[in-house]
Amino acid sequence: MSLENLSGSTARHPDLDWSQIRETILMLALSVAQIEMAMRDSDGSVEVLSNSFTSMMGQVKMIERTAASLPEVETVADAKAAIINNCTTVSEMMRSTIVAFQFYDKLTQRLGHVNGSMSALADLIADQRRLYNPYEWMGMQEKIKSRYTMEEERIMFDAIMQGKTVKQALALYVQAMEKKQRAASVSSDSSSDEDIELF
Repeated sequence: MSLENLSGSTARHPDLDWSQIRETILMLALSVAQIEMAMRDSDGSVEVLSNSFTSMMGQVKMIERTAASLPEVETVADAKAAIINNCTTVSEMMRSTIVAFQFYDKLTQRLGHVNGSMSALADLIADQRRLYNPYEWMGMQEKIKSRYTMEEERIMFDAIMQGKTVKQALALYVQAMEKKQRAASVSSDSSSDEDIELF
């Protein structure tokens, strides 16, 4: 986001140079910075958690293999079965947790789109030559839409561009997601749990 042309008066200290456009750009810049900061702070934490769970899953597998190698004698049979059953349960729980962490990628991608959109908007507003040109706005909107990887996001984008409210656009998004999940659940019988969709 270019901020070179943002010097001048502010809403707190207005003068004849004061501009609501500049104030809009400043607020957009603040939002972009806050999102960037949140993404940067959370990236490290999620990576540590994901790596820890992946490592723990390997340790649980080692415990399970060690238990399975114990001799088949009556004195340890119950303990051996309990260890193996508990290892299986813990492994399944960890696998679910790792999948949940993988969906964090989807969140960061969306926040990246928000940042890109706000930066593009701020740049356009800051440029007087482009600000009042409808083709510049259309170009910016198409550029934003082209970054979306999910059809559901494009549906929501189109709804907003057609003048629908945020609530209506979100309802269309949820509807499209539910349809996608129903289709995925129908075909899930023929796929393994290793087939995880990453974003």
